[in-house]
Amino acid sequence: MNTELFTLEEALCKPLIIDGGMGSELERNGCNVSDSLWSGRVLLESPSEIARVHRAYLEAGAQVLITASYQVSYSGFAQKGISPEMTESALKRSIEIARDVRDEFYADTGEFALVAASVGPYGAALADGSEFHGNYAIGVSELIDFHRQRMKVLASSGPDLLACETIPSLGEAQAILTCLKEFSDTKAWFSFSCQDERHIAHGEEIRACARLLNCEPQVVAVGVNCTPPRLITSLIEELRTETQKPIVIYPNAGRTWDAASRGWRGGSELEHFAELGRKWRASGASWIGGCCGTTPSDIATLRQSRAIS
Repeated sequence: MNTELFTLEEALCKPLIIDGGMGSELERNGCNVSDSLWSGRVLLESPSEIARVHRAYLEAGAQVLITASYQVSYSGFAQKGISPEMTESALKRSIEIARDVRDEFYADTGEFALVAASVGPYGAALADGSEFHGNYAIGVSELIDFHRQRMKVLASSGPDLLACETIPSLGEAQAILTCLKEFSDTKAWFSFSCQDERHIAHGEEIRACARLLNCEPQVVAVGVNCTPPRLITSLIEELRTETQKPIVIYPNAGRTWDAASRGWRGGSELEHFAELGRKWRASGASWIGGCCGTTPSDIATLRQSRAIS
């Protein structure tokens, strides 16, 4: 039994396994995630299902849990008639669930994990797939206003760090960074959705993103998520040219998001996930896991193969 507790600072010096997809796993378990609130609806109505997924990933070997707050936003919830008070409660609850599951698992097994509070992009609130292109009809100041309110709640609710994830554009990264600086004791990783081996979803070079974040002390890691596995090695190499921060990688299964039908299309690229994990680790990634379409069995493959070590 490994009874080692580790702080965030210690974790940044070691390779860790991140969990896998939340929404796709909830769907696989029979939950309805077709609503525009996606996993946020399950968080409101069936929080035990969120806990079930967290536990499954810990049992598979995950050492970092990402909360179910990705789709939770004041504007998105308001469109469904949900009050600001209920939105705040959902944000706090997402962290409470992950922490409770983590603590119970540690008590049972002696295996510890970090809790990363998910900060999804503005496009997630639109529920139209725009987090995969970043062509928003608002400016940076409006993006700052969008992110500030919920980041304040998440930062004050006791996660180990924030996971600012699926960021499609350099402008949105700048907006999130501006908000992060308002909470000086909070650490975060920034991870981007990408369109090819060099560019993030909106078209900027990922090198520019790494350059923006490299000297920011609150940003503890940078990386890529919800991007096809075939692009990852090159993106790691691009990031490494501009930063020595730890690199976090959690690709999707390689399918394409169909916003009209609200579903993933195409085949999986994860047949050799352990081999891919070894390759990404050798290329310079520190924390590796999965995003949409990945499952606890995929994470177990990484852990059992010792691909991340």
